Amino acid sequence: MIVGVTKEIKTDENRVGITPAGVSDFVKMGHRMLIENGAGEGSGFRDEEFSREGATMVRGAAEIFREAEMIIKVKEPQPAEIGMLREGQIIYTYLHLAPDKKLTLALLEKKVIGIAYETIEVRGRLVCLEPMSEIAGKMSAVMGAFYIAKQIGGKGVLVCGVAGVHSANILILGGGTAGINAAKIAAGLGARVVVMDVDIERMRYLEDVLPKNCEMIMSNKINIEYELAYADIIIGSVLITGARAPRLITREMLKLVKPGSVIVDISIDQGGCIETSRPTTHSDPVYEVDGVIHYCVANMPGAYPRTSTFALTNATIPFGLQIANLGWREAAIRNNGVASGINLAGGRVICRPVAEAHGLRHLPVDELLGISE
Repeated sequence: MIVGVTKEIKTDENRVGITPAGVSDFVKMGHRMLIENGAGEGSGFRDEEFSREGATMVRGAAEIFREAEMIIKVKEPQPAEIGMLREGQIIYTYLHLAPDKKLTLALLEKKVIGIAYETIEVRGRLVCLEPMSEIAGKMSAVMGAFYIAKQIGGKGVLVCGVAGVHSANILILGGGTAGINAAKIAAGLGARVVVMDVDIERMRYLEDVLPKNCEMIMSNKINIEYELAYADIIIGSVLITGARAPRLITREMLKLVKPGSVIVDISIDQGGCIETSRPTTHSDPVYEVDGVIHYCVANMPGAYPRTSTFALTNATIPFGLQIANLGWREAAIRNNGVASGINLAGGRVICRPVAEAHGLRHLPVDELLGISE
């Protein structure tokens, strides 16, 4: 298969969809690798490192989109890239379609095969999303601690406190991969941490593994409203696989939050779990609503592209190799993980939460693949 990797053009995105080691793996299996010049620079990879492993370096993305049967990316296709897509071409990347109907319709019109990292599921785990959730979760506590400083507009609370003075109160909505990692860092900084979730078994697990300065509370409107009045930093880390994030904090509820507090909405790439959230960039990461600072960067791990690229590709390359070796259809028939990653195919929506988010018809993956019960 001809496999292409382009330079990411989303604002402030420095990750790349493959490492030189990944190129080596594909080339050993007989695949032709096309890499755009400079694609790895943001992650610290020189063109020579890719070419040394057998990649053909290409000037500009147009030739790659024209030649490649599968495009491996990090972020969703940008407007300039959508026009270069071809019918039947495989797009293997984070798609995050549920909050973006315009992108969904554009990819449906192109009739591409959209395989999304964020919905690849193996034994109940979102194995290609977890490494980025881990990084975003850890970052969220650090970003919250930074932006609560007074000179940046925050209320001026030192997260760890000092002798005789309270440490900060950090509220984390969602106890999944991002949530637990946010809690680890927040607790390590010395904050008083509340983690809210709806899964009692998950909360029992978190209680066992998190430090004693973390408290697990059932997530519901009443409990959230109570905690908002005390929170200095609020971290939204709610996820429903493939779906738009639920709105847990409304504009009205924001009135309960004290001015100078900080919201970090990790869920923003799936639409955000706070009504007042909107996507921001690393170049312009924060804005203020009702005196509350909002940090809603939609590609948080892009701030640390070297670490993030290694962590991401460790998870994504094995599935990518199987798709290249077998073709997307046979790979999906043999591997339920690949099948769960198919969001779009042939102008049809395959991922049910995406279809439901936009009121579109849904074609179950078993019907797409011709698998009978």
